[in-house]
Amino acid sequence: MKTQETDLPGVLLFQPKIFGDNRGFFKEWYRADSFPENISLPLFVQDNFSRSQKNILRGLHYQLNRPQGKLVGVTRGAVFDVAVDVRRGSPSFGRWVGVVLDDREHRQIYIPPGFAHGFCVLSDEADVYYKCSDYYDPASERGVIWNDPALAISWPCQEPAVSGKDAVHPRLNEIAVEDLPCYEAAA
Repeated sequence: MKTQETDLPGVLLFQPKIFGDNRGFFKEWYRADSFPENISLPLFVQDNFSRSQKNILRGLHYQLNRPQGKLVGVTRGAVFDVAVDVRRGSPSFGRWVGVVLDDREHRQIYIPPGFAHGFCVLSDEADVYYKCSDYYDPASERGVIWNDPALAISWPCQEPAVSGKDAVHPRLNEIAVEDLPCYEAAA
């Protein structure tokens, strides 16, 4: 498993080993002991799967009281996947990183708890699979508007379609401090 750091501390890209031949390929989606020893991923307790059409944009979502770390990859198609640091007190608060995840390179991104997450679909259709470090908690669900001008995310989707709920999330600077996860510096 190859590991690549991103511009946001804690947000990591992983490249699993792919075993291919004329029949297709095989990869291990997740195997705890295949990650480098210096990488400490959480125990994952929930797996999620979504299918979306081209130009669908999902996000930017986070959970307040039960923040989720996510290991995200694409099993079919391609997406532009985004992580935004929304942890109050974080040195990288309000910064984002975006990567293309697809079914050719098989890369995965790890997004730590306390980050907002979203993606837009680049292919005709995409299947996104992600492991979560905590359970979904509807009462804890929060969001940031996907097109917040202060974040200036370079979404590659032209006129994305968003859900009614995602269309009315506040801008990051409009969110009350008590509705943002806390940053906890590593000891």
